[in-house]
Amino acid sequence: MYHAAEQASGGNFSFLLILVLLFGFMYFVMIRPQQKRRREAQEMQNSLGPGDQIVTIGGLHGTVVTAETDVVLLEVAPGVEVRFARPAIARVLSKATDVVPEPEVAEPIADEPESPVVENRVNKQD
Repeated sequence: MYHAAEQASGGNFSFLLILVLLFGFMYFVMIRPQQKRRREAQEMQNSLGPGDQIVTIGGLHGTVVTAETDVVLLEVAPGVEVRFARPAIARVLSKATDVVPEPEVAEPIADEPESPVVENRVNKQD
């Protein structure tokens, strides 16, 4: 009988060990990455400043005009400004401090003559 009681207590210990291992696995696979994403999103939202190009969680693109404690004022079109809560900002497309290179414009070549084709339209009436 002593042997049966010893096996039952060993079974409880292994069950407890499996529960602890399962919780540890769930923490590292699900909880920890979610906390990291939430922390990164909060840092991004706290670093918003005037001139930043952003996208809201609803897909609205805009430029930050002012950023207050919990509200961000966005310009979505020239002269159109809307207010959003900071958590509604999904991502920053470009920061105001980012240097955007100007596109190179090819200068016209002066050696090429203009086209000699002249358009003439004649109205014919029968």
